[in-house]
This record gives sequence, C-alpha cells and structure tokens, in this order.
Amino acid sequence: MKYFSLSRVSSLLLLTSLGTASAGYAEELPAPVQALANQGLTIHDQFEAPGGMRGYGASVQGRDMAIYLTPDGEHAIIGTLMDGQGNDLTEAQLDEHVRVPLEAQTWELLEESHWIQDGDENAPRVIYTFTDANCPYCRQLWQQSRPWVEAGEVQLRHIMVGILAPNSPALAATLLGAEDPSAALHDHSKGDMLAASAQPRDIEEQVYANNQLFEELGLYATPTSAFQRETESGNLRIDRIQGLPSDERLIEMMGNESP
Repeated sequence: MKYFSLSRVSSLLLLTSLGTASAGYAEELPAPVQALANQGLTIHDQFEAPGGMRGYGASVQGRDMAIYLTPDGEHAIIGTLMDGQGNDLTEAQLDEHVRVPLEAQTWELLEESHWIQDGDENAPRVIYTFTDANCPYCRQLWQQSRPWVEAGEVQLRHIMVGILAPNSPALAATLLGAEDPSAALHDHSKGDMLAASAQPRDIEEQVYANNQLFEELGLYATPTSAFQRETESGNLRIDRIQGLPSDERLIEMMGNESP
C-alpha cells in the first residue's frame, strides 16, 4: 500500500516543503552530520545502525534520506544500507524516523487551518478536504459523503480556499464568516445561491492562510481530501485524494461501505 498515492519523493514534498512542519534534531550533532545540517539538510531523528554506525533520518527539498555516521565519528555517508542478502535496511528507518513524524506534523497543520465542520463533532473518522465555493466537484463530494456524515460515522472538515475564480476568496470568506458556517455550507452545497458579502479582515486572512497552506502542500485540485489510516506496524499515515474519488477510493476514505 502506497500512502498519499505518490512516490516516496513527491509524498515528502507535501511535508518538507513546509518549514513549520520540519522540526530539526534537538541534540548536539556530530561534526560531519552538523556540517550537512549547515548545508541545508534537516536532521529529524537518530536510529541504530549495524556495523557500529549511527543513523540519522534527514530531508532536504522534498527528499528524505539516511545519513550513516562511521564508528570513529569522523565521517558521514548518505545512502541506502544493504545487508549480505540484498535487503534494504534503510527504507523502514526512513519510514519510522522521517515520514511518520513529518506526517503527524502535517496533520497538525490541517487541524490548525480554518475549516467548516460538516458532521458530528464526535464522529470517529475525520477527513480534511480543501473546498472552493465555485467547485462543482466539491459539491458532488459533499453529496457523495452524505450517508456516512448523516450516520454520524464521518466528520468532514472543509478547509475553505479561494483559487478557482476571481470571486472565490470572497465566497470562502462569506462562508467562514457566516453566523452558522456549517448551515451556510450545507445550503450552498445543496445548490442554494451564495452571494459574497464583506467580511472582517481576520476572516479574509483565514482564507489567505488556507490558500497558502494549499500551495505549500503542493496541491493543485479541489476537492483534495486527506485522511489517516493505521499501518500494520501501528503507525498513523496520511492518505490523500485529489479530485473526486472513485467508488473504491471513496470507501477507503470513508473507512467502510456506505451505511
């Protein structure tokens, strides 16, 4: 199973393109590893490595990588470590020490964005979806999700963006600033006409922040939905769908068959 439905490198673009999502290694680094950090690498975590070496998970410009410190502490090697049977000993370490913590931080960024709740606040499954008020596919996804939302199984959190048309930012602000944003989004998604209205500056800034997040995550389509799934190892990973999901992917996103 490939998470985020992307290659290893492009999936990290969603994460490491955000400076705020990349917390550097807190402890003092050996000189060769510090030299790499000084050249722009972000050091995320340390892990055990065979042969008396120490490993460090790192990333730069959307690429994740492993650094191996030689036993004498004087040299650092970047690359993939293989054993005598040709097994890759690096991939699992990158997953645990780079991708999992970065995706957890990305999920926090989604939580901290400006969204409109759609569904029971106690629903066991939360899905973030970037929504533009001018996007017909966003309204179609809203309709497709009704069985799960109305059954109390899924809460959609619509991160309102304004990217598709000149009046999209104003419409997004109108929904976010409504007296009852959930009801306003519900009516709009059902087909009611939405007229833009002047909003306080802080609401306009919320739309701007959402747009920035959309861009920094490397997204290009609405709706784009993000949800978590648990791996066999017990880690939570983010999966995403850009555009309308297929029937199969819709079930994956909602977590089960239609109620």
